[in-house]
Amino acid sequence: MNDDAQILIARLLTHQTLRRDDKMVKRALSDEQFRIEVDKRLLECGLKLLDNVYADHVTIALHRNVEPKIFGAKDIWQNNNFGLTRDGVALLVVLWAQIILPKRERQETHVTVADDQTDMFGQETPIPRAEDASIGISYTALLSDFGDKLGKKTRMDMNLGVLSKLGFIERRGDVILEGPLLDLMMDTDLLKERIINGALADVFKRAPLAVVPRKVDAANDAVVEATDDAEPTQLSPN
Repeated sequence: MNDDAQILIARLLTHQTLRRDDKMVKRALSDEQFRIEVDKRLLECGLKLLDNVYADHVTIALHRNVEPKIFGAKDIWQNNNFGLTRDGVALLVVLWAQIILPKRERQETHVTVADDQTDMFGQETPIPRAEDASIGISYTALLSDFGDKLGKKTRMDMNLGVLSKLGFIERRGDVILEGPLLDLMMDTDLLKERIINGALADVFKRAPLAVVPRKVDAANDAVVEATDDAEPTQLSPN
């Protein structure tokens, strides 16, 4: 068991994320004794296993108890260890709100992208995997809606490239899709209420959750309100 725990942690450090259906990950999520051993070893290094049932991947993150010693080591508190600038974190919040929150809504109602939503037996089905419930958003719409607030096209393109390289998003032509880390990087319970009813309220009031939001001028003035609470603290192996 100890050797398996060592191997799993080493794989997570090397690859940053592993799929939930990976054999060793499934064991960590279902075998209580194995999970205790993994958590113990991670805690000794100031780390924790980060997963949720709505994400298709798991990763490792800094434990809350050591965050002050890591992020408060300099004169200014760091809000992430990925080298993201403030407008990069703000963009990350917007992408999380527009991709992850609608996906969570579909998963909680047991609806996949391809499902007929009038299916009377839909509630009896398992929670859909992220890849079956996640819908991407249009880059063109994102630039139109938030470009002025997020540094215009040049800065936004640069930050999208960084987020893609880090594994938060994937890009396929004009469509921006969920990456392995996007649903693991922020505390949904902390941010969901503030985003839906605060900084990005107009986005969710004007457009159905499953539809890419179009022009939203009022939301631009409040996008960065959520940024101060958004602290993506996953361990970066690089």
